[in-house]
Amino acid sequence: MDRKPIWGMDDVEARFLDAAHTAYRLPPVRVQGYNNPWMSLAMQTPSRYPDTERVYRPMSPSPEAIERMLETMKWVQWLEIDQRHLVWMRAKRYGWHQIGRRFACDRTTAWRRWQRALQTVADQLNALGISQRKLEGIGEVDM
Repeated sequence: MDRKPIWGMDDVEARFLDAAHTAYRLPPVRVQGYNNPWMSLAMQTPSRYPDTERVYRPMSPSPEAIERMLETMKWVQWLEIDQRHLVWMRAKRYGWHQIGRRFACDRTTAWRRWQRALQTVADQLNALGISQRKLEGIGEVDM
């Protein structure tokens, strides 16, 4: 009996996009134990000068989203270094012209290399028999 491939390039692309979005939503990394009292003193001024350029950070991701991101980050071990950079640049929604400039190739060549990298990951996932539902925590039984 032939097994139908579970993972396609679109599924892998969606997971990389989700991982990049989750990584963006993580809180910024700061040095532990460092405290600067100057900012708290500066903030005690009256609200005469409202902050017009306030930067809003999105809500922190859920633990499930972080687990999916970490699992997706393990997948890049199957790729070469240039393919890793290419996949993550595209996941961060860089344009094909920018990616082509980074890799010194035409945008269509960059697109083909990106397709090949996604297909490599999809083939590895299908060869290992990992189902999408199992990774999402639903717990599907493989037959």
